[in-house]
Amino acid sequence: MSGPPSKYEGLRADRIIATLEQLRDRISERFPDSGLSKVCAEVIETGRWSARDAARLARPNWLWRLVLFAMLAAGLAAQIYAAQLIHLTGFGASAPELVQGLEAAVNLLILFGGAIWFLLTLEERFKRRRVLDGLHRLRSLAHVVDMHQLTKDPTILLGPYVQTKSSWQKPMSRFELSRYLDYSAEMLALIGKLAALYGDRMRDSVVIDAVNDVENLTAGLGRKIWQKLTIISALEEPAA
Repeated sequence: MSGPPSKYEGLRADRIIATLEQLRDRISERFPDSGLSKVCAEVIETGRWSARDAARLARPNWLWRLVLFAMLAAGLAAQIYAAQLIHLTGFGASAPELVQGLEAAVNLLILFGGAIWFLLTLEERFKRRRVLDGLHRLRSLAHVVDMHQLTKDPTILLGPYVQTKSSWQKPMSRFELSRYLDYSAEMLALIGKLAALYGDRMRDSVVIDAVNDVENLTAGLGRKIWQKLTIISALEEPAA
């Protein structure tokens, strides 16, 4: 049963960016001048670029399609002209010459078919490469976010410890550590949603697989963070 499109059927880039901006403000207010807030600002800039890029790639390139149509029409006209020449000269030629002419015509037809396929898929392959470049940027940012939370070990909250020269300069409380990890997990989830914008705009199977890879990456990194949050939650229960 078909009906009018729902406003919840697709992702809205402006909502994702607004959520990222709010997350940046929350991080800056809780952890002023922290590296995580700067990473979030970088994610916002990349997200704006990704949103524009995904919207641009979703639109058809009419200029290229017009040029493609003209090239195909010229190639088809050349094929018809070559077929007429074979038809006009074929009756006066010997059998070997006629076979050679037919073989050349078949080879030309095969090459023309290959050229048609190449030109018809050129726009799609160009867009696919642009999408893969954009997804690579998002994948790199996901790893940067993971690096910022990598050293946040919740087991350090179990008791007093001897601080060394390479230890954290400012140890976090349980609440601060849980907030920091929660912000990191939320940022990873939003990076996955930025990647999903490409899959939402394009139906290419290669693009969808690449988008799924980024989403699986962010989900896997997020699970590691939630394991740390589970440890913090388990530490807070006896205290409560």
